[in-house]
Amino acid sequence: MGKELPKKGKKGGKPKKCITVEEARELEKVWCNTRTPEIDKCLGFEDTREFHWSVEELQEYLKYVKKESKKQGIDNPGIRVYLGAYPKGKCKMDRGYATIFLAPTGAPAGEMGKGGSGAPNNYGIAPFNSSESGEPPPVY
Repeated sequence: MGKELPKKGKKGGKPKKCITVEEARELEKVWCNTRTPEIDKCLGFEDTREFHWSVEELQEYLKYVKKESKKQGIDNPGIRVYLGAYPKGKCKMDRGYATIFLAPTGAPAGEMGKGGSGAPNNYGIAPFNSSESGEPPPVY
């Protein structure tokens, strides 16, 4: 039996994959309790753990991904989120802060791994980065 896809939210309504504020707070708390102490100890400074883009910036990028994917014959592109870190020399305060970047995914119709979490990265479309973050990172 295949994995059932989540139902889509009502048009204009809350998407089905939204979580509650309480769930979000728990996710951040577990991250902070189980990862940030070791990461910060290893680095010698408090690294960032939150990243910000405006809705307009994200919509502009998603529109670009959809347009370029369509040109490539990809009907249902996706976005994969990667963790990264800046090289010290390219980072403010010469520290090498953490970052995330968005990478388009998808394969043309008829190819294996067309969609879903197993879709291949689409290296023909530029990834998205250059977010802003707080110092220190704000708690959710």
